[in-house]
Amino acid sequence: MTPDWFTEARFGLFVHFGAYSVAARHEWVQNSERLNDEEYREYVEFFDPDRFDARELARTAKAAGAGYVVLTTKHHDGFALWDSQLSDFTSMRSCGRDLVRETVDALREVGLRVGLYYSLIDWHHPDFTVDWNHPRRDDAAGAALNEGRDMARYRAFLHGQVEELLTGYGPIDSLFFDFTYPETKQGWAGKRAEDWDAERLLARCRELQPQMLVNDRLGIEGDFVTPEQYQPTSPIVRDGRPVRWEACQTTNGSWGYHRDNDDYKSAPLLLRMLVDSVSMGGNMLLNIGPDGRGAIPPRDREILDGIGEWMALHGRAVVGAGHAGFTPPREGVYTRRGDRLYLHLFTWPLGFVHLPGLAGRVRHARLLHDGSWLRRSITDPDQEALLTQPAGQADGTLTISLPVRRPDVAIPVIELVLDETDGARQAD
Repeated sequence: MTPDWFTEARFGLFVHFGAYSVAARHEWVQNSERLNDEEYREYVEFFDPDRFDARELARTAKAAGAGYVVLTTKHHDGFALWDSQLSDFTSMRSCGRDLVRETVDALREVGLRVGLYYSLIDWHHPDFTVDWNHPRRDDAAGAALNEGRDMARYRAFLHGQVEELLTGYGPIDSLFFDFTYPETKQGWAGKRAEDWDAERLLARCRELQPQMLVNDRLGIEGDFVTPEQYQPTSPIVRDGRPVRWEACQTTNGSWGYHRDNDDYKSAPLLLRMLVDSVSMGGNMLLNIGPDGRGAIPPRDREILDGIGEWMALHGRAVVGAGHAGFTPPREGVYTRRGDRLYLHLFTWPLGFVHLPGLAGRVRHARLLHDGSWLRRSITDPDQEALLTQPAGQADGTLTISLPVRRPDVAIPVIELVLDETDGARQAD
């Protein structure tokens, strides 16, 4: 796979913001509480993002080390954050602001790539048929709810809104569609690629934005795949070839703002998930959910600050890096960028770390956070363990000597400069 901006960036920030942020019970509140349009309208009526500052958001993402930001332009509730000419269910009508425009412009100002999220689902649209994901699926009227609804009219609306996004905001770098669910459950049919006319929709995206990457949730193959809320355990391949992928993760299990959810991950855990993704040739898209007034919640900001502090010292082991192809030691994972191999130590060993297959292939080793040199050595595989002498390591193993005290960083990283041209070079 040819490297591109997406595989170069490795780390992106997802931003879920909308009328559901006012409800403060995560982005699926309309579905989980079976709210009809009238019950949900209160959150739209009082949507007033006076603290939504796109420039601050962009600066925060950049300081955290993200290379791109993906904004939810419209979620499943159908509320659009731009001045759509096809609907009055918009932020422009609600609060007089085009939040997509504000965000796109702010991201470009700081040099970040622009990603837009668009939900294929729309619980507000009168022609979107009720299915097993719809808030009204349990209504007493049952199947009669779909009388008069016409998915052909909805498809025209869907395609029209996507066209607005792809023609009104300049170059867009990635488009995140969400999502296709063909299964039948509880007597309700789901939605298939045909419901979106996915082939034609994707073709139009290619025509309008030829350089844009499109994800895999149209129900047909896209440019990258999007594992959500779990971490792959190996590089993702298709027909024997690596594919682009990004693990979509949250700070606390909710995508939209959830005031009472305190189940936050720590910055070190999220960094471990990030470097684990990169070690397998993938990205991580980390979500935050601004609150009902549009501000980044303090816990999210604290996490992003912690990630940014680490990335300021170790970003080169993530940005532009990828799968290494070497067997890492048990204490961590490798990422690689050119002739630099990076060992991310999830556990700190006592005195030494042993690197299989790297004897004679490394010409310099150092701790990345402070650039301090580390001694390298090779032991005789036949060396016997004695009272104070460890047994020899397997043939081809390079040993790195470490200080006893673990560096005070979230994840210590050893940078190894590879010498691929001189396999006979000896350790010093």
